[in-house]
Amino acid sequence: MQTSALDLIRLRRDATLERAVLIENRARAGEDPHEFLSELPTIDELVVTELRNAEIDDRGLTAQYILARLAAGSSRPEAQLHAADANRVEREILRQIGLHHPELARTVWSMLGRLDAA
Repeated sequence: MQTSALDLIRLRRDATLERAVLIENRARAGEDPHEFLSELPTIDELVVTELRNAEIDDRGLTAQYILARLAAGSSRPEAQLHAADANRVEREILRQIGLHHPELARTVWSMLGRLDAA
């Protein structure tokens, strides 16, 4: 996980743009921003998600992770096992992000809390 302060600035800039696009699309679809803004991920959540996805990809686990998430949503008997495997990988990566980027630690812990609650 090699992310510099400049990379983090770029990721935040990109996340700001992505969030603005999400807001514009939903508003153009007729939704009231007061009703959906709280549902959208924060800029730092988008950054952490991007860092998580990049790390999963760097480890060569993208296909397994996506398939585990899909299987976790199924009604098959092993769905819980797949969810636990994907959650384990995600927890490990999120913790690394929090340690490597202390400025994102609060967001990481929030995301970990939601992961554990799911």
